[in-house]
Amino acid sequence: MLIRPLPFKQIADGLAEEGYALADNFLSPAEVTDIVETDEFRNSKLHLRKAGIGKRSKQTLEDIRGDYIQWIDPTIAPPCVRVYLERLRALIEYLNQNLYLSLKDVEVHRTLYPVGSHYNRHLDQFKTDDHRKLTIICYLNEDWTSGQGGQLRMHLPEGPMDILPLAGRLVCFRSDKVEHEVLPATRERLSITGWAVDRDPNLF
Repeated sequence: MLIRPLPFKQIADGLAEEGYALADNFLSPAEVTDIVETDEFRNSKLHLRKAGIGKRSKQTLEDIRGDYIQWIDPTIAPPCVRVYLERLRALIEYLNQNLYLSLKDVEVHRTLYPVGSHYNRHLDQFKTDDHRKLTIICYLNEDWTSGQGGQLRMHLPEGPMDILPLAGRLVCFRSDKVEHEVLPATRERLSITGWAVDRDPNLF
């Protein structure tokens, strides 16, 4: 059995030097397919709910944010999702050892953007809660093309950078520094979106 090398060093170097990192094939095509075929994604209308904005008010404003989400409880997640969660925890351990961070865990949700929806420019770290340290997104969009849109646009000091949501691609960046937005797409856009936090999450 061929074991793929994981791009932990590449991610750590990018975070240390630029504040963001991109790694293709963090999930293999087969691993992506297994996750997309879970009931939670196949029957997303039954499981996912409209995402809100803000930590306390959780307003749902379509002109700001159009995605649907479902928080993932690692204790009952399907095996294919647990594979991804364990890989994230291994990444966090590597980042703690090599970048001297104090990350404790991850909080993640399934994410679906309907056709034409978007998310306005924002930071992921709340003004009243600074425990989100790193934003980590893994895309699940098989056979995605540039003409379908849906780019993640990161607003960097040197200018905007657009990243296509290709299947298996992982993007990681500083939650307190990198403003970003999600551009509309011509098809549904899937990902697992999460944050590395410096305390044990209490979501469920």
